[in-house]
Amino acid sequence: MIQLIDIHKSFGSNVVLNGLNLSIEKGEVTVIIGRSGGGKSVLLKHIIGLIRPDAGAINIDGKDITRFNDRELNRLRKKFGMLFQEAALFDSMTVGQNIAFPLEEHTKLKSGEIMEIVREKLGQVGLTGIENKMPSELSGGMKKRVGLARAIALEPEILLFDEPTTGLDPIMSDAIGRLIVDIQSKLNVTCIVISHDIYGTLRIAHKIAMLYDGVIIESGTPEEIKNSGNPVLQQFIEGKAEGPIKVL
Repeated sequence: MIQLIDIHKSFGSNVVLNGLNLSIEKGEVTVIIGRSGGGKSVLLKHIIGLIRPDAGAINIDGKDITRFNDRELNRLRKKFGMLFQEAALFDSMTVGQNIAFPLEEHTKLKSGEIMEIVREKLGQVGLTGIENKMPSELSGGMKKRVGLARAIALEPEILLFDEPTTGLDPIMSDAIGRLIVDIQSKLNVTCIVISHDIYGTLRIAHKIAMLYDGVIIESGTPEEIKNSGNPVLQQFIEGKAEGPIKVL
C-alpha cells in the first residue's frame, strides 16, 4: 500500500534520512523502532505529506505523493487517522465534541448522525457513555483511547500512531497494544506505529522495521527480528548500553 523509495531528508547539515527504503503492506500493523531523535517522526510526517523529501519517491496506492500539490495532499490526508503521542485533545471541548470535530469539519452529517458515530467510536475503544466528560477528568490511558476514537471517526484507510504507549504503565500499555490489534482487525485498516516499547512491539506487529543512521537496517516479522544476527538491532531490542550503538 505504501512504498518509500530512496528517501533523503536533511535539515541544514543534519542528515535525518539517507536513502531510506520501506514497504508497508495493506491491512497489517507495521511498527517502526529506533533511537530517540533518529528520524522516526520525520518519517511519519513524510508518509502523511507534512514534509517533502529532498529526494526519493513515496508511493501510496501507486501514486507518488511527492508530486502532489497542496489540494491533492489535503485530499490524501482524509485517508489517514492519527493518534498523537499525548492524544492532543482539545481541553476546552468535551470528549464527544473532540470526536465530533473531524466529522463536523469534513462531512455534511447532521448533529444527531454525528453523535451516533461518536457513541459508536467510543464503544469501539471501550469507553461507552463518557461523551460529556472533559479531557481533564480522564486518565492518560483514557485520553489515548479518546484520541484513537477521534482518529477512526472518519473511517480512515491508514492509522498512524506516534509513540502510543508513552507515559503509560505496563498494564495500560498492553491494553493500548491490544486495542490497536483489535481496531486493525475489525476495521481492516493499515496501521503504522512508532514505538520504543519492544515488548509491546513484538506482541502487536505483523512487521517490524528498525531505523538507524537514516536507513532501515532490517525489517521482518517479530520472529525474524528476534532471531536476527544484526548486532545493532540486537543491542536495541535487548536494551543494552554496550554495543555498536554508542551512548552519548
